[in-house]
Amino acid sequence: MQIDENKFFREVSIRMCGSLEIEKALSSCFRFLREVMPIDELMLVVYDRELGSTTIKALADETGGWSCSEETPLPACLRKEFEDVEHYGRTRIANAFDDPIISHVARRRHWDESCLLVNRLVVDGIYVGALVARAIGRNRYTDEHLHLWTLVNEPSAIALANNQQYREISRLKDLLADDKSYLQEELRNRPGSRLVGGEFGLKRVMEGVRMVAPLMSPVLISGETGTGKELIANAIHDNSPRRLAPLIKVNCGAIPESLIDSELFGHEKGAFTGAYDQKRGRFERANGGTVFLDEVSELPPLAQVRLLRVLQEKEIDRVGGATPIKIDVRIISATNRHLESLVAAGLFREDLFFRLNVFPIQIPPLRERKTDIPALVHHFIEKKSRQMVLPTVPTLAAGEIDRLTAYDWPGNARELENAVERAIIVSGGRPLMFGDVVSGAIGRPDTAGAGSDATSTLREGEARQIRHALEKTMGKVSGAGGAAELLGINSGTLRHRMRKLGIPFGRKGTMQNSQVS
Repeated sequence: MQIDENKFFREVSIRMCGSLEIEKALSSCFRFLREVMPIDELMLVVYDRELGSTTIKALADETGGWSCSEETPLPACLRKEFEDVEHYGRTRIANAFDDPIISHVARRRHWDESCLLVNRLVVDGIYVGALVARAIGRNRYTDEHLHLWTLVNEPSAIALANNQQYREISRLKDLLADDKSYLQEELRNRPGSRLVGGEFGLKRVMEGVRMVAPLMSPVLISGETGTGKELIANAIHDNSPRRLAPLIKVNCGAIPESLIDSELFGHEKGAFTGAYDQKRGRFERANGGTVFLDEVSELPPLAQVRLLRVLQEKEIDRVGGATPIKIDVRIISATNRHLESLVAAGLFREDLFFRLNVFPIQIPPLRERKTDIPALVHHFIEKKSRQMVLPTVPTLAAGEIDRLTAYDWPGNARELENAVERAIIVSGGRPLMFGDVVSGAIGRPDTAGAGSDATSTLREGEARQIRHALEKTMGKVSGAGGAAELLGINSGTLRHRMRKLGIPFGRKGTMQNSQVS
C-alpha cells in the first residue's frame, strides 16, 4: 500500500498536537494510523532519569484513549544504554520479547507476542520518552512503516512537551487550590482543634478532652516525651469557654529556680537587683484564660507551695508586692514522670498532686497505637513540605509504612516527625525511604529496591493505603469519617493523589465499588 508521506506527516502532527489532553490526542491519532498500518495499541511513555523507570502515561486502542500511570523500574544495567540517544537511534522496530528493555514492559503488561514501532523522543539531547505503536504478532512492521514513523518524531516530542507542561500547570493549580483550602481551614480552626489519631489511637484521650474542656477543673496530662501533651492542652483550651482568652505556656524545667517566682507571679519595681520596672507574671497575663504548666514535676519546692496557694485561694503575690492579686485562671499541667513515685519519694507535694490530678489524662505512646502511624506520616509529610516550600508533596516508597510500623518509636510522634523531615531532606525528590532512619533500630538491613521489591511500582504502597482507607469509608473521600480524615491529609490533596495514581472517585469510584461488591 502506497502511503502519501505528506498526508501522513500532516495528519499525525495535527492529531498529536490537537489536544492538551494526551489521551484524546492518542485516540484521534490511533483512528488514522489503523487505516494505513498494522496497529492494536498506541501508547505514550515517559522516562524518569532519577528513578530509572518508564511510565506509560496514556494509551489508545479501538475502544478509545485513556490516561494511566503504569510505572516499570528498569534494572541499573540497562539504564545507561536506555539513556544513550545514539545507541538505539530515534526510531526502531522491535519484537517485544526479544528486546532487553521492552520485554520488561511486555511481561509486566502480560502482552501476547507483539511487534513494536518505537519513536524515541529527545528534548535538548536528553531522552524523555517514546511514542510506541504495537501490533500483535511478530515482524508485523516493515522498513516503509519505520520510515513513516521517523517523519513524526518531532511532532511527537512537541506533543509530549505540551502534555508535560499541561500536567505541571494542572498540578500547580491543584497545589494552589489545596493551599487555599488549607489556609481557609487554618482561619476557621484554632490550632489543636483536631488531632491526627483523634478517631483511632487517641480516641479515648479525645473523649476525655470533650468531657473536661467545658469545665474549670484542673487537668493533669501524663505521657512519654514526644506523645503530644501540648497538643492535648491546646485541644482542651480551644474547646473550652476560655478559647478566646490567652493560653499561656510555661516550661517549668526551663526556668532557673532563682527566676521562677518572677516568671510565674511577676515582680514590683525595685523588688530585687535588676527589677527596673513592674512586670506581670505568666499567671497574671493568663487572667480569664488558661495556664499550661509543662513538666510540672520540675517545679522547685517553694514554687510548689505558691502554686498550691494559687489553686486554693485564686490569688497571687508579686515578688516585692504587698497586696494579693485576684486571678481567674484554669490550670492544665503535664509531666512525663510518675508523679505518685515523686510524691512517695518526697520530691513533690502530695496536696499539690491531688489538686492538679482532678482529671487525669494518660496519652498512650506511639508503640501502643501503631494504627495512627500512616495518618501521622502523611500529616508530617504535608507539614514539612509546606515548611520547606517544596514544589511537590513527596510520596512514600513501597513497603515503607510496614517498615515504620515495625519500629517502636521510643521518641514517639516527635521522633517520627523528625524521621520524616530527615527522609525528605535526603530523598532528593525521590519517594521517601526510611531504611537509614529505622533499620538499625529494627535490626534488619534496608532491602527496599532489591529483589522482588525492585519490580514493584514505587507508588504501589501509597495506592494500597488509599484504597484501604476508601474501603473503610465505603468510598467516601472528604468530610467527617471520610478517607482524607482517616489518612490525616487534606481532601483536595487526596483527590490529587488519587488522580495521579489512577484511583477512581466520585461517581466512577461508587460504580467500581458496587461492581466489586
